[in-house]
Formats: sequence, structure tokens, C-alpha cells
Amino acid sequence: MASTLLSRQLTYMLQQNLKFSLPRSRYASQAADKRDGDAEFDGPLMKTEVPGPRSRELMKKLNEFQNVDAVNFFCDYGESLGNYLVDVDGNRMLDLYMQISSIPIGYNHPALIKLLQNPNNLSTFINRPALGCLPPENYVQKLSDSLLSIAPKGLKQVQTMACGSCSNENAFKAACIWYQNKERGDALHTKEELESCMVNQAPGSPDITILSFMGGFHGRTFGCLSATHSKAVHKLDIPAYDWPAAPFPKLKYPLEQFVRENGREEARCLEEVEDLIVKFRKRGRNVAAIIVEPIQSEGGDNHASDDFFRKLRSIAKKHGSAFLCDEVQTGGGATGKFWAHEHWGLDDPADIVTFSKKLLSGGYFYKDEMRPDIPYRIFNTWLGDPSKNLMFSEVLNVIRTENLLDNVVQCGKSLLKGLKDLQVLYPHFLSCARGKGTFCSINAPSEAKRNQLVLKMRNKGVVLGGCGEKSIRFRPSLVFKQQHVNIFLNIFNDILSDHK
Repeated sequence: MASTLLSRQLTYMLQQNLKFSLPRSRYASQAADKRDGDAEFDGPLMKTEVPGPRSRELMKKLNEFQNVDAVNFFCDYGESLGNYLVDVDGNRMLDLYMQISSIPIGYNHPALIKLLQNPNNLSTFINRPALGCLPPENYVQKLSDSLLSIAPKGLKQVQTMACGSCSNENAFKAACIWYQNKERGDALHTKEELESCMVNQAPGSPDITILSFMGGFHGRTFGCLSATHSKAVHKLDIPAYDWPAAPFPKLKYPLEQFVRENGREEARCLEEVEDLIVKFRKRGRNVAAIIVEPIQSEGGDNHASDDFFRKLRSIAKKHGSAFLCDEVQTGGGATGKFWAHEHWGLDDPADIVTFSKKLLSGGYFYKDEMRPDIPYRIFNTWLGDPSKNLMFSEVLNVIRTENLLDNVVQCGKSLLKGLKDLQVLYPHFLSCARGKGTFCSINAPSEAKRNQLVLKMRNKGVVLGGCGEKSIRFRPSLVFKQQHVNIFLNIFNDILSDHK
């Protein structure tokens, strides 16, 4: 209803050449206390600029023994609730960034609080076992009920990890082990392989590669950095593997106006992928795996068509390379499907799908043939955390009982439409609105203007994130509702109108 009203008002005002004003939701500019019924606030409440005096004081103290240049402000997580993040100065902000897309059902969700208050769960939180050697009795059932219940199509194996970087790092290892075993056939590891790997030499340390894409981000550990190409600050001064990096499509918007041009761009990039695979093979450096994000997040929320990804998967299969789908940021429901790659309609699923963030821990799903051939090849002390898996089980229960994926689809349509409407009104400030579900973004004219908008929004009570050169990204929780869309659009319009 609100979306329809917005559309009608937009049409009328554009026709009449009148000053645009978004319809205000009831609580868009007034604050209220916590409500018992739905554990939520009614709107932002700002008391100081952000960071405020208390945050600045804490930043100064922390800076004595740690670099704080990346710290935005200090938070009061005890007072934060639902879609609202409260800082230590009492500022209450509508959070559309959610800890870099990692909070699935908002702050202090009652279901998770109840879970932690259950004395039967104390052991899981107190005792963190070395899962690779000494898992708890209920771990098999817990994994079956949680992670395996949402496993991507065709992937029946799962390996838990602690974070996104180590998930991708170990997925690379799994792909390389699989590839070498495939090349080796039924033969055992030779004495030469066992000895040469100890001094980082072939054949035990083979010169195989991972193909990634410019603009991609897969983590900050050594192997992942060799496949990361989003910002120089991530990679500067760090040694890297000489691995192939293909161009990722740079689509033109609006998509419906540039079908032919975008098709040619995707075909160009796919051709370059094959050329790189052949080029490296001629140098004796085969591509063991191709890794790609369904939406390049850190690199600027860069999209490609479903057809591009289907053809990319076919290229991987044609050349005998594993196909790795990095769903660390896109997984967990934000695109309207639990896994973003489900939108592609693959006949042959990915070989490995990595995850973290909204799934609260990390890890990867993989095909049976990717299973390690001997123990300790994919291993570390903790291999994840049973307490995080316990919490994720409850998150899944909330997602299912509250139909949150349907909520994401509906709110995503409203959010994206609002962004497209605003870019019509403010073409000098906004362009290229895009997204799936609530996993949306829009471009500012420059990095400086983007940063300025994000800071102004924060001081008006809305937390947003930036990515790429000039994009603003939206990563709300799965409990982000229509009233939150309205509040955001109202405040964003107010900020933009000051610059018109």
C-alpha cells in the first residue's frame, strides 16, 4: 500500500513539476520507547553527532594500544534492539548495514536470548571442543538439523570453520587436493611428492592456480588475498600467488535499456576466462578452481546475469576446474533465496559453496568427490564453534516460522523501487540502483560524495555502508520490515533534498 502510494505521488509530482516529498511513515521523525509486543523501537533517536563524546573518548584510549582508524563509533549492544543499533552516547540508529551483513535477525532477538538462558545449553557455550578430534555427542544431530537442512542443491558434505576467510582458504585447499588426486588417478602419493612439499617445491607443491575476478573479495588471509582484487589496501605489501584474474562484467543501467551492450560485455568476460585458462595451461599451470561471488560485494555490488553464471559454470566443467561459489556475504537469505546462486537455475550445482556471516560461523558445503582422502588435510583446532551452530539452529527456526524470506522479497521490492524513484528525482546524486531482495545498492557521483552521504545519514539516525569506488550498499537484517523501508526513504530523501 505504501509502495503504491509512493508511486502515485511520484508520478503526479513529476508530471506537475512540483517539489517531491516522500510520504512519511508514522514514526519517521519521532522517537519512542521499546515496545513489548514486537521487541522494536519506533524510530531513530539522535542525541549527539556520531561519533559522540563518549565514543571519541573510548577511541582515544583504544588508540594507545591499537589502531582505531577503522572504528566508526562504540556501541551499546545491551540497548540495541531489532533493526536499531544504539551507541554509547545514546544515539539510536536504524541499521541497514548490520555488522557488514552478518546479523541475520536483528539485535537481541528474544528467541536467541531465550536460547542462552536455557541451562541445558550451558555446556555448549562453556566448552569449545577441538571438533576435528573430540566433537560432542549431539554434534551429528545438530549439524543435520541446522546446516545440512539448508545445504545447497547437490552438496551433501559440510565442513565447518570459524570465519569467511578461513572458509575460502580451506575451500581452496579442498579444490587443490581434489584436482591433484584427479590428475594422479589411483596412484598413491609418491616419496618425491612427500619430500618436495616440505621445501615448497614441485611435484609435492604443484604449480596449479585458482582463477578469480577483478573486483572480487574472498578474504584477507594469504591464499584468499591472491584471489582478492577489490581494494589495494587489502593487498599492499603482502606477497601473492601469480594466479589468473579475469574481468568481471561491468553492466550498464538500467538493464532493460542496455540488453545488447551488457550481453556483449558478459560474452567478452567469459571469453577472457577461457583464454586465461588456456594461457596458464600452456605454461604448465593448470586452473584447479574458479571462484566467484554471486554479487561482488566489497568490490562495489557488481552484478551479472544468471546466464553469465550458468555459462561460467559450464566453462569450469569443460576445463576440469572446480567451481567455487563464495556465498560468505550473499548467503543466508538477503537476496530473497537462502543461497543467491539459487537464482541462476543451475542444472549442475557448484562443487563448493562457502558461507559465514549470517550463518554465524563459517564453512563450506561440497560434493562427495571433494571429500579429503586422508585425515588432517583439512583441519584446525576448533573447526567452527558448536555454540554458533546452536544459535544458527534457532535463527533458522525464526526464518521459517516467520516466513522471513518472503518478507525479504516484499521489502526488497519496496526498497529497490524507492531507490529507483529517488534516482529519478536526484539524477545528479544517485544512479544505477540495483539489487536482489534487500541486498541492494546505489551509486553516488564519487567516493567523496558517497562518504559524505553515508556520514550525513548516520548523523540523522541511519547506518549504511559503502563499497567499491562510489557505491552505497544496503544490508539490513531479515526482520527489516516495510515501516523500516519508509523511515529510511524519508530520511534519505530529506538529506538528498538539501543538495538539490
